[in-house]
Amino acid sequence: MRPGSTLTHLDTSGAANMVDVTDKPATDRTARAEGQIVMRPETLALIREGDAKKGDVIGTARLAGIMAAKRTHELIPLCHPLLLSNVRVECEPDDALPGLRIAAEVRVQGPTGVEMEALTAVSVACLTVYDMVKAVDRGMRIEGIRLTAKDGGRSGAYRAPAE
Repeated sequence: MRPGSTLTHLDTSGAANMVDVTDKPATDRTARAEGQIVMRPETLALIREGDAKKGDVIGTARLAGIMAAKRTHELIPLCHPLLLSNVRVECEPDDALPGLRIAAEVRVQGPTGVEMEALTAVSVACLTVYDMVKAVDRGMRIEGIRLTAKDGGRSGAYRAPAE
């Protein structure tokens, strides 16, 4: 935690509490997150070739990530419902993993940030990949989900250190 900062989702008695953003100005806010799903090389080949029995894995994961970002407030108890202006999810095959690297960028003009929406988009996109090809590779691993950047708001910009 930053020096002098407090946990904003706790009230004075320590109870969980939704942050009041009534008086906060609406500003442009952006958050980016990333993660990966590691799998056997044969599973990645199946995805690339479009031969998964459940259909287009990458397209479905991208759509699931976008949908999840829009519904984050229904999944995370103290998140505010936000009118997102843009959600972009990218799923890139990577032979070096082997697996898929998944990234999301979420934008809003509002009184609160979209970090949780970006993280949720990546998480659900990874889970969707797992669901779609688990019949051929139950040993897949979802790894490294993290916030990589955020802009806007009172706390300003954040950039994650390179791994």
